[in-house]
Amino acid sequence: MKRSLRALAAASLLAAGSIVAVALGGTASADTQICEQYGSTTIGGKYVVQNNRWGTSAQQCINVTSTGFSITRADGSAPTNGAPVSYPSIFVGCHYTNCSPGTNLPVQVKNISSAPASISYNYVSGAIYDAAYDIWLDPSPKKDGVNQMEIMIWLNRQGSIQPIGSPVGNTTIAGRTWEVWRGSNGSNNVISYVAPSAVPSFSFDALAFINDTRNRGAITNDWYLTSIQAGFEPWQGGVGLAVNSFSQSVNTGGSNPPPTSTPPTTTPPPSGNTACTVTYRATNVWNNGFTAEVTVKNTGNSTVNGWTLNYNLTSGQNVTSAWNATVTQSGSAVTARNVDYNGTLSPGASTNFGYQATLNGSFSAPSSFTLNGTACARG
Repeated sequence: MKRSLRALAAASLLAAGSIVAVALGGTASADTQICEQYGSTTIGGKYVVQNNRWGTSAQQCINVTSTGFSITRADGSAPTNGAPVSYPSIFVGCHYTNCSPGTNLPVQVKNISSAPASISYNYVSGAIYDAAYDIWLDPSPKKDGVNQMEIMIWLNRQGSIQPIGSPVGNTTIAGRTWEVWRGSNGSNNVISYVAPSAVPSFSFDALAFINDTRNRGAITNDWYLTSIQAGFEPWQGGVGLAVNSFSQSVNTGGSNPPPTSTPPTTTPPPSGNTACTVTYRATNVWNNGFTAEVTVKNTGNSTVNGWTLNYNLTSGQNVTSAWNATVTQSGSAVTARNVDYNGTLSPGASTNFGYQATLNGSFSAPSSFTLNGTACARG
């Protein structure tokens, strides 16, 4: 459940006289209405459907069918610059100790050969929401509490809402183009893949998104896939939104090898022809950590084929994960090297990478940078 992922909502019982709901962990043999805040049921002998009204005390009800669910009541609302009110969803795997029947999750990423998925949504107008396919991963085979990594596939968004963090580029997965966002909500890291327009139905291999997240350095092959979910995050309204059907399997017995490519060898450009500008900004800072985005621009007149950026962090700042670059740290010294897809910078071109770090004390940005041994201007 997402009740502790963005902004904990106080768990409360339904007031007397509210609609009767199925008990937690029940089984739906016919259409079943759930209004209990965290009520759930199972369908198809394989999936769990959950109301998961974690962000509001107002009432929300869902009608569970043999293949999915629909929202039948949505009384709460939330500002669009904050967290949604709920995440009614259907899932396979384990989430907050609630495991779907017969699931083989958690399972290590390296043991997954494929994860075929299929989803069909019903969208409505006049509401503010996203339709999200969520994939949860953790370094341990965790069946309760918050996992460290959340992958969100946004198949639709309505209203002035946006994913956590900031955009870091675009990618093509499963035959579609996605805008990629990256950040942290303070409890877990999030990578979001946002479709440019509404996708009412989608059949794909969820492993492709897991592998892309791995290739960005956010997880490793030793991490565990714990659950895969599909549903809606409503901010306002939402009656009529529905998951018409959901199918998700996780096949094991094969192997999921890591990428075989390695970052290009760093080759310093000719002396006297290199100039660079580095822009460094903190995208999110909290009491014991932060995320940062670093943009490297080639302002010289020759192409950079492979780059290494060096700088120092203030004492108390330690990098824990990174994306779009291989980032290592020794003491205060940080070395960031390009990955296989962003090593070439033609004159005037730029690239960016980011990372999450722990923080002990007040935040401060690095004061100087060198690219392939050449001092860079600050952007």
